[in-house]
Amino acid sequence: MPRGVEVPREVRRGFWRGIGSGLVASKAALAIGVSAPIGQRWLFDAGGVIPSYVQEPTGLRLSLAERETIGLMAAGGASMRAIALELDRNVSTVSRELARNGGREDYRPLRAQLRAERAARREQPSKLSTRPALRERVEADLQALYSPEQIAGRLRVDYPDDPEMRVHHETIYRELYVQARGGLRADLSTCLRKGRARRVPRRKPGERFNGPGQIPDKMMIADRPEEVDDRIVPGHWEGDLIMGKANATAIGTLVERTTNYTLLLHLPNGHSAEEVTTAITEAMSALPKTLRQSLTWDQGKELSDHKTVAKATDLAVYFCDPHSPWQRPVNENTNGLLRQYFPKGSDLSVHSREDLDWVTQQFNDRPRKRLGYARPSELINELLLR
Repeated sequence: MPRGVEVPREVRRGFWRGIGSGLVASKAALAIGVSAPIGQRWLFDAGGVIPSYVQEPTGLRLSLAERETIGLMAAGGASMRAIALELDRNVSTVSRELARNGGREDYRPLRAQLRAERAARREQPSKLSTRPALRERVEADLQALYSPEQIAGRLRVDYPDDPEMRVHHETIYRELYVQARGGLRADLSTCLRKGRARRVPRRKPGERFNGPGQIPDKMMIADRPEEVDDRIVPGHWEGDLIMGKANATAIGTLVERTTNYTLLLHLPNGHSAEEVTTAITEAMSALPKTLRQSLTWDQGKELSDHKTVAKATDLAVYFCDPHSPWQRPVNENTNGLLRQYFPKGSDLSVHSREDLDWVTQQFNDRPRKRLGYARPSELINELLLR
């Protein structure tokens, strides 16, 4: 497509469909017949968020095809009532469309379409830019490392009768990624889980390689009681290690499946089987027996001494199948969220026991969507008080 030519909205939709399917901007652009630089500019200008004016049509506005029908029928002398009947539209819709675009004699469908699209692109004042109290609450929660979905969900819990204190999580993303809207400070994008300044297409994640090695006498996840899968009975945990730079340092994570309550294991002297066994035993022994039912771990050899853990804590220890992180979904999601505090490639040995305690408290105070935006700390306290 020649440089400088305006691209109709219906063509741009094809570009954003490509982005949504995982294509990079250059390939999504070439697929609809525009140059790669144009596609990259569209993605950058929109902050990676699909603009509202190119979302799939709802039928409320005239499409280019309908405008072409209006042009052909009007040029052929058809009445406005006949055109409206053909389109299944109100006569006033056809009348206004012709009047604002030169009348019967000068009506051009593509010109009318582009004119309507330019009008649709005019940004309205955003909700966060016009509601200071809501904006301050959202910014405070972002700084507390809540995700936009957690913020939106918790607002519904805290302000059930105040629609002025409600905001959709996609609105928060849009305010962060599209700075022209002026709703939120640009630097707050670093508080998001990925810390990106704009949205990027989702890729299919590769499987993490756990390495070879056999763990003697292990019970596999297939042997685990079915009640664990339901996440109704508390006391069933999932665990793994967060690895630091060059896999030289690590922090252990334990997550209770029912409440999402998370414990962090301090491993200052390495992540050998002895160190991990000791850390798990200390953490689990501090809990009441009702909250010590089972532990599901990865295939890592750091838990090769699982029999000692089971004997010391009364936990039944199960292992996932090789290369199957989805069998520990709560722990996998938790470890991803914890990367906000412990970035990949960093030296995890610099974090003291006090540092991990602070992260544990803040992390467990974050509302969770799966829990109806309750906080894990709230739910675990209810269990401890029973």
